[in-house]
Amino acid sequence: MFDAWDVSLNGVLIPLLREEWALSAGQAAWIGTANLIGMALGAFVWGTVADRVGRKKAFAATLLVFSVFTLAGALTGGIGWFVLFRFLAGFGLGGCIPVDYALVGEFTPRRHRGTVLTAMDGWWPIGAAGCGFLSAWLVATWGDWRLPLLVMILPALLVFLVRLMVPESPLFLIQQGREADARKVIDDMVRRTGEPAREYVLPPVPKPKPLTVGALGEQLASLWRYSAKVTLVSWALFFTIMLVYYIALQWLPTFLIDAGYEQARAFIMTGAMAAVGLLGVIVAAWLVEKTGRKWLLAVTAVASSFLMAGLAALLDVPAAVLPLVLSFGFVVQVAIPVLYTYVSELYPTELRGSGFGWASAVSRIAAGVGPLVFVAWLVPVMGLVWSFVVTGVLVVAAVVLMMAMAPETRGRELEVTEAA
Repeated sequence: MFDAWDVSLNGVLIPLLREEWALSAGQAAWIGTANLIGMALGAFVWGTVADRVGRKKAFAATLLVFSVFTLAGALTGGIGWFVLFRFLAGFGLGGCIPVDYALVGEFTPRRHRGTVLTAMDGWWPIGAAGCGFLSAWLVATWGDWRLPLLVMILPALLVFLVRLMVPESPLFLIQQGREADARKVIDDMVRRTGEPAREYVLPPVPKPKPLTVGALGEQLASLWRYSAKVTLVSWALFFTIMLVYYIALQWLPTFLIDAGYEQARAFIMTGAMAAVGLLGVIVAAWLVEKTGRKWLLAVTAVASSFLMAGLAALLDVPAAVLPLVLSFGFVVQVAIPVLYTYVSELYPTELRGSGFGWASAVSRIAAGVGPLVFVAWLVPVMGLVWSFVVTGVLVVAAVVLMMAMAPETRGRELEVTEAA
């Protein structure tokens, strides 16, 4: 929820700070770009940390780093420091999704895993919509861009809940050779269900790998050794699908304002786009175990990308804008939770955090650099409509790669180690 809120906040801050500090479009684009590049760096760094020292420790640390630098950003008065602090806040928040998808997936039985991981993304549209609606109210009431940013200090409170209430993943503990700790977590879970205890055997594991300076490179090399096809497909899907989504999330308010819509209405429509996505997540959670991951992802990813091209073509037709905004918000939020579920299932435990983390990092790079290229270069040359057609063609290419090179993961048991 807070990840979505913060990414959506870039779409609020760009037009506000563009006016406040008299920024050009290229300068304003760095607000979102710095934040998302920070998220890209955080995604693979924290994913690797989670694979080496544990999901729980990494998750708590990401939240703390994010909250501290978000507060610092709210206290700045110029674009230079603000961009730096948004980058550092993004570095913290970027690690949350790779770590928590690994953690939740490893606690969930395989017959429910697709539904649970997909439904977990229901908090994304709630966060994005909350950002749009609350920011519109705060700015309209007090007119201060800092207030929407200060709301994002709240995730720091989650650190204490994580430390007190969330156990470490038994699969991670097994993979690290910490059998006694893994049994303690498993036995406690069994006890709380009320079922009688029974004997069970844990699989053999290799010698655990420590967290070192070279761990990032080692994990990256291991991903490609494990399966170059899986890694290529994961990166291509994350890059293209999230590029389209982040352009919409960050720049739709600006596109609407430039087309003549009032600022508050533009924020509210972007919030509505996110809010209707909750229905998309519900549909995704219902379908993902019925259709499998690949076909559902293929259809919805392509459809959502070309809905944005249609919206761009009809921005001057008010009656068409809201239906297209809502349609895109619904369809893309079927695709994204299925994408997250699918990629988190493609790797074994020793690579799950870093596998998802590196794929997520690629998407954040696309989301950071892509809109900058899109707004500063593509749109002035090709126009908004054809620029979205280009991004749609990229999505189609990634889907073709997936259908040809990656396996279906529905019903697969999560592997503990690569050797298993």
